[in-house]
Amino acid sequence: MADSNELQQQLARVALGDRAAFRRVYELTSAHLLGVALRILNRRDAAEDVLQEAFVNVWHHAGSYDAAASQPMTWLISIVRNKALDVVRSAAVRRETEMPTHEDGEEREVEDDGPTPLGLLTQAADALAIRGCLEALDAAHRQSLALAYYHGLSHSEVAERLGAPLGTVKAWVRRGLERLKKCLDAR
Repeated sequence: MADSNELQQQLARVALGDRAAFRRVYELTSAHLLGVALRILNRRDAAEDVLQEAFVNVWHHAGSYDAAASQPMTWLISIVRNKALDVVRSAAVRRETEMPTHEDGEEREVEDDGPTPLGLLTQAADALAIRGCLEALDAAHRQSLALAYYHGLSHSEVAERLGAPLGTVKAWVRRGLERLKKCLDAR
């Protein structure tokens, strides 16, 4: 591994735009930094791309290196590591958003499980019909059905909530359902 003092001196010269110093930093560190990228990415081509981006970053930002904050190799490794992790994250995003493909690489048609526009229109019409039929019921039947089916209460819970006898509530629910069915069949 490269001598820390020599790397500090070379990075200081790179900050001034010294190409020879930049070449020397590359010679001293590229093999180790490529290894860091390879361990993260497991692909040589991607690791080489990351290494190139990292050294472009070093060329442009060598002046931001602070010898008091970290060793030069630590600073360089953090640049490579961050670039490699960016590649891993962007690959994950691409996998989430790319179209599924067949084994031959051709894009597969993805089935949409959601309702079609006609299905949505039918659902809306059904909802309006149910609403209209519910409004046609008397208050006791409508309230019993709403508590039982929309709020999921049992017959005894509906009876308790309405302060009515259990038998009466059961009759309201049964008759309400019968009238609702007749109304919907008529539409």
